[in-house]
Amino acid sequence: MTTATSGDRTLHILLIEDDEVDVMNVRRAFQKNHIANPLYVATNGLEGLEMLRNGAVPEGRRLVLLDLNLPKMNGIEFLRVLRADPELRTVSVVVLTTSADERDKIDAYNLNVAGYLLKPVTFINFVEVMATLNKYWTLVEMP
Repeated sequence: MTTATSGDRTLHILLIEDDEVDVMNVRRAFQKNHIANPLYVATNGLEGLEMLRNGAVPEGRRLVLLDLNLPKMNGIEFLRVLRADPELRTVSVVVLTTSADERDKIDAYNLNVAGYLLKPVTFINFVEVMATLNKYWTLVEMP
């Protein structure tokens, strides 16, 4: 298992998203904003948990960008398992979803997400959201 040294300030970002177009949009928005953080992709919650547990996403500073509408294990189920796992419960999670459902927002915030963002419809807005997120994780001292 690869571990980050205490001096390593790299933020490893795990995108849990099953829509290939959205994955492509996130990658393109990262490029457009010159975001150099490593980006890892899982297509469902089970795969995301496995990547976090087996070191595919290096330990140290990690952030999960989480869609809620996923096959096999949805985003809320993923959050419940993540928060119950002593090794993973401190991983920061930002929800990035099309769900404006109030229940989803409440459930996500009750599971200690760092933010809840609605996916932008246009690519230009996607770029803006990624730029804002980049500023956030640059300014906030993430574990």
